[in-house]
Amino acid sequence: MLTDIEGVRLGHVTDKQSMTGCTVVVFDTPTVAGVDVRGANPSTKDTDLLRPTSVMPEVHAILLTGGSSFGLEAASGVARHLESIGRGFDVKVARIPIVPAAVIYDLSIGSSSIRPDVQMGVEACMAAKSGPFERGRVGAGTGATVGKLFGIGGASPGGLGTATVSLPGGVKVSAVVVVNAFGDVVCPSSNRILAGTRDNLGNFVNTYECQKRGSVGLSAFDFKNTTIGVVCTNAVLTKENANRVATVAQNGIARVIRPSHTDVDGDAIFAAGPIDGELHCSISLLGTAASEAVELAILDAVGDGDHSEALGRGDQ
Repeated sequence: MLTDIEGVRLGHVTDKQSMTGCTVVVFDTPTVAGVDVRGANPSTKDTDLLRPTSVMPEVHAILLTGGSSFGLEAASGVARHLESIGRGFDVKVARIPIVPAAVIYDLSIGSSSIRPDVQMGVEACMAAKSGPFERGRVGAGTGATVGKLFGIGGASPGGLGTATVSLPGGVKVSAVVVVNAFGDVVCPSSNRILAGTRDNLGNFVNTYECQKRGSVGLSAFDFKNTTIGVVCTNAVLTKENANRVATVAQNGIARVIRPSHTDVDGDAIFAAGPIDGELHCSISLLGTAASEAVELAILDAVGDGDHSEALGRGDQ
């Protein structure tokens, strides 16, 4: 899991009643990050600071959150807590924590008026720990859904998953991913749908094949979907390399979510690693491992859920 990487902590806040929450990844050592935003409908914060042309040298945390754009408020809570413990970019008169963030849309599940806020961000940061953490419908994955060709009532539960890929020399690449996709999650070896759109009888339908036949549901142009995640490694990265790893990591989404990177998704993957250290690895290998970690994390996100039936109209 993501916390297999030394110096990386993760914390959730989960509101099961309102079906929303947030997840924060906190870095205890100097860390550089990059991002690849592949979906056409993203909602993010501070991603421009991660571009190679930005002079910002490091990040202090990354937030994944529900609540659509409203949920970005939780990033202020993360920053507030980090400032209170002396973390942040030193501008002499204050320390400014750099907390990039990305959101999923979960307002159609549970309460649309309750979203992650400043207090949730503080609590998630305070809950951040190394070691095992909850997966499935927790944190930012609480209200996640998968397969929305026919609307939210025909969707399957999504969630949050994690995975680690080990490389030679002690190098590790880990990912945490929140799966809230328009398309179906598919087993890459068998092409079996694991989570996705269901018809009125509760049977899986193939979203892409339905689109090819012209069976497009009413929600096909609703901007209510996204898959977001964070990839971390213990190998030294530059900002340029972090952005490259994030770009290649998106291949993991394409392998198991079909269709992916659509104009109704906001798919975004962050990649982070230490600025200094003893471990080094080729960026080509890191990127390939990152895409595998993302793929496995997506499968993990839906693997623990009950997908025996669609969410149903009562969950809208």
